[in-house]
Amino acid sequence: MMNTPLILIVEDEPKLAGVLQEYLAQSGFRTLHLQRGDEVIPEVRRQPPDLILLDLMLPGRDGMAVCRELRQFSNIPVIMTTARVEEIDRLLGLELGADDYVCKPYSPKEVVARVRAVLRRLDSRLNDQSQKPDLQVDITSYQASLDGQPLDLTPVELRLLHTLLKQPGRVFSRDQLMDQLYTDNRLVTDRTVDAHVKNLRRKLDACMPNRELIHSVYGVGYRLDL
Repeated sequence: MMNTPLILIVEDEPKLAGVLQEYLAQSGFRTLHLQRGDEVIPEVRRQPPDLILLDLMLPGRDGMAVCRELRQFSNIPVIMTTARVEEIDRLLGLELGADDYVCKPYSPKEVVARVRAVLRRLDSRLNDQSQKPDLQVDITSYQASLDGQPLDLTPVELRLLHTLLKQPGRVFSRDQLMDQLYTDNRLVTDRTVDAHVKNLRRKLDACMPNRELIHSVYGVGYRLDL
């Protein structure tokens, strides 16, 4: 990360964006402002920012679609903003890959604090990633461990982790994971697989809270990164 982080503000209200730019500049950040959602991906590819403040409702393309495409090729932190507090629960359920959510109207000081917090977490994760985690799975004894710490996994979670671990970096579709997890032709939905992944992530995070091992690839499935 550069000494002076670049924050990309995607907001269709120029006055609000101007206030955010002023507060962020006073806090030592560089800023760039875009008003349209369809301008974000080309700009990110041209000049990747350190963090994106992304409004949900935008002309050209909404924030959800932007975040989904962004996550197909980049892990740049995203803080999504929305004018409706009830939207936050729905957005969390969609697992768009945003790092935080802020509801309007908000205090510019609060936004700056959220930006600092997300960037601190990113620095912490990058430092932790300098050492490759020791992830062990024994499918015959149904035992697994992460950096020597036993993992209390269900049989389905253990098979899921074993499948992902066999080919780190490969993206497995939900159908492929279903075939590996269930061999008795039972009816299983995508949401069942998503629920198992969510539970497995939670248990891995308990052992390694600053490192995300299982990543979602929107519209495709999941991959394990070591």
